Amino acid sequence: MPLVLAATPLGDSRDASARLVTALAEADVIAAEDTRRLRSLAAALDVTPGGRVISFYEDVETARLPKLLESLHAGETVLLVTDAGMPSVSDPGYRLVAACVAQDLPVTCLPGPSAVTTALALSGLPSDRFCFEGFAPRKPGEKSKWLAELAKERRTVVFFESPHRLAATLKDAAQVFADRRAAVCRELTKTYEEVRRGTVAELAEWAAEGVRGEITVVLDGAPEQQVSVHDLVAEVSSRVAAGERLKSASAEVAEGAGVSKKELYDAVLASRRS
Repeated sequence: MPLVLAATPLGDSRDASARLVTALAEADVIAAEDTRRLRSLAAALDVTPGGRVISFYEDVETARLPKLLESLHAGETVLLVTDAGMPSVSDPGYRLVAACVAQDLPVTCLPGPSAVTTALALSGLPSDRFCFEGFAPRKPGEKSKWLAELAKERRTVVFFESPHRLAATLKDAAQVFADRRAAVCRELTKTYEEVRRGTVAELAEWAAEGVRGEITVVLDGAPEQQVSVHDLVAEVSSRVAAGERLKSASAEVAEGAGVSKKELYDAVLASRRS
């Protein structure tokens, strides 16, 4: 029988799928990030967990793997649920899924609520291409490097942040891209759900007063830079001086900048003649 990853409601128990209710009643083993929250959810759904319930949070993931794999090899169904949303998406689960894949054990999923896609949809920002960054780095040096990378990211960015670190993160972000559009989504699907939209600088000012609840931040991608062929000649020339062939250097730089390889190659040759 398979490992079943089951999405759980972000806040409103009515968002639970009928398949989740059935799985809670029928699974042989239920691995839960927080067993108390699991039992509260089960009570709200009027279902009694039918199998053994064990805790499966970050600090015990590795220790719990052997027994869970043993259960799967024995033909038992293992249901994995986290506190809210999809297991393994910034929640416990990845190690267990990877171990199942390595041992050719079946894995399936009961889809459902996700803070990532819910916030993205509500943000009002482009959703055709996006990336998920998990939680923002805590250490100042790592955060500075991360923000510098996001400054170049063309896709819409979604990330999580704790309420007591949100103000500092937005303040740091405002120093890198103050005018970039963003949205802070708080307490999604819950009673006090709130979506704040504005520039990063505006949201940093708002967050400075203090914010509570579960936070998901959506950040607009970097604006498209208009680069001319002539702006890239120096970069190609530098790479050639370092030992690269002109043709390959021109091709790589042109591809990265989205310009014509031939036009860039010809511009480099013309610069040598001038």
